[in-house]
Amino acid sequence: MIRQMIQIDEELCNGCGACANACHEGALAIVNSKAKLMRDDYCDGLGNCLPVCPTGAITFVEREAAAYDEAAVKAKQEKEKTATPAMPHFGCPGTRSRAIDRQERAEEPCACSGGTQDAASASRLNQWPVQIKLVPVNAPYFNHAKLLIAADCTAYSRADFHERFMKNHITLIGCPKLDMADYAEKLTEILRYNDIQSVTVVRMEVPCCGGIEHAVKSALLNSGKMIPWQVVTIATDGTILD
Repeated sequence: MIRQMIQIDEELCNGCGACANACHEGALAIVNSKAKLMRDDYCDGLGNCLPVCPTGAITFVEREAAAYDEAAVKAKQEKEKTATPAMPHFGCPGTRSRAIDRQERAEEPCACSGGTQDAASASRLNQWPVQIKLVPVNAPYFNHAKLLIAADCTAYSRADFHERFMKNHITLIGCPKLDMADYAEKLTEILRYNDIQSVTVVRMEVPCCGGIEHAVKSALLNSGKMIPWQVVTIATDGTILD
């Protein structure tokens, strides 16, 4: 049958894997560092992958293709739910998922000053990646995690951000204004399929940051779980408002 399908320009594709993360049907994968449509019948033709592609490598085209097989996609998704979560790597170093082992030490080497930095100024980032759009839905570091979901500007508003908010948390950041995206669907999957212990949202007082708070509220509701959560709002001068 003739229907609308995605088309990938390999010359433009940088292999970042954002499209594969955005494709909930599992039709896309990274092969030899390039995005590839693996099965026509898994592609619904709606193009959720288009807006996340940073290079514009994905477009629509009408061509002969197998019909979208919703039943096969659902069967695949159910099978993946019961499978042992894996940490996917789609070829781009920026999307390689890994936990970061932070040992509590009084001092750490500080290359910027040629000396040392004390524990209070050490990085508290416990995993990679941190961008909501890039982080996988399933990763071992989500198990029993305290989740910090922060507007990216917040980290620059306070010198103690790592120690006050990120310590002992898995950190996800985003900007709903610049990304022009609703994070609710992906956050729902993270909350639904992982054992998240708590959620802390840190946002700036500016109105556009309301998008990240709304996305988290929607995700908590849609996940069907009762997870403790709180919202911390920071003024543009760094003052914590609530």
